[in-house]
Amino acid sequence: MSGLPSDHESYARAALTAYGRDRDSPLRLLSLSENATYLVDDGDPMVLRVHRPGYHSLEAIRSELRWMAALREQTPVVTPELIPARDGSDVVSATVAGNTLHVDAVTFITGCTAEEQPDVVGFDELGRITAAMHEHVESWVAPEYFTRFSWDVEATLGREARWGNWRHAPGLTAADEAIVERAAAEVGGRLTEFGSDTDRFGLIHADLRMANLMIDPDKGAASITVIDFDDCGWSWYLFDLAAVVSFIEDTPEAERMISDWLRGYLEVRDISAEHLAMIPTLVMLRRLMLTAWVASHADADAAIAFTDGYATGTARLAERYLTDRDWLHDAIHSS
Repeated sequence: MSGLPSDHESYARAALTAYGRDRDSPLRLLSLSENATYLVDDGDPMVLRVHRPGYHSLEAIRSELRWMAALREQTPVVTPELIPARDGSDVVSATVAGNTLHVDAVTFITGCTAEEQPDVVGFDELGRITAAMHEHVESWVAPEYFTRFSWDVEATLGREARWGNWRHAPGLTAADEAIVERAAAEVGGRLTEFGSDTDRFGLIHADLRMANLMIDPDKGAASITVIDFDDCGWSWYLFDLAAVVSFIEDTPEAERMISDWLRGYLEVRDISAEHLAMIPTLVMLRRLMLTAWVASHADADAAIAFTDGYATGTARLAERYLTDRDWLHDAIHSS
């Protein structure tokens, strides 16, 4: 339940004139998740994003776009370029039948998502990119209006967690729920003990999964463009790594990705042994959050693909997290 009205295309069309485009311009739905993202395919392509009501305030959306722009302007990180409306606004208000939603626009990035061509992705390069993002945050002076939510223990695992309750996941048996409950309690306890000091907790992308990385297969690993900052907020820095292995946390491929990512990250930014030891807990946290998200976003593109058997897989991973002290050890320490 993304919260978007079923006629979300109407809001995209209502916003087109604010960008000097014809209201009847051809639109193609690129993704449907928290928001609806459309390609304006009129010979001068741009990407429109129709925001779900109630998820972000206008100031929070402007904050996201400002950080995305700052990364593009001040670091080697490549992000889409914001396209302001004709009146200079970062975000426009689109009204349909008396209801108003926020819409923004960015440049169209050629190529494909890393999800479509994972073999082309250089995860060591992604590690370097992520480290540059974290380095930037520590010295960046945000605008006065800047506001984003936190991905802390309560927001991720609480009864009113932002992405929903993992206990509602389809296919979760009573026995599986008991195992996952133990793992969730362990994750929450370890993160609470780890704390949120500024050396470990700051502004992060928070959703660096494959679908949010654009690549150009002809240019190889160095072509990564980071997109979709919709979930950026305050959290543990290494949660960005956990998001990289979204949906495949329990696979050998995930271990290779973690190892490569850490190798690249460590070329730019140090990670203490204490922080490295938290990676399995953060990967488990991400899996719990995605289990809740799949349950609460049945209409989202990614959720549709992972509904069957995902909760069962979460229970098996929870069991491994609780019993296998060597889980991810080689991946973490091979860098």
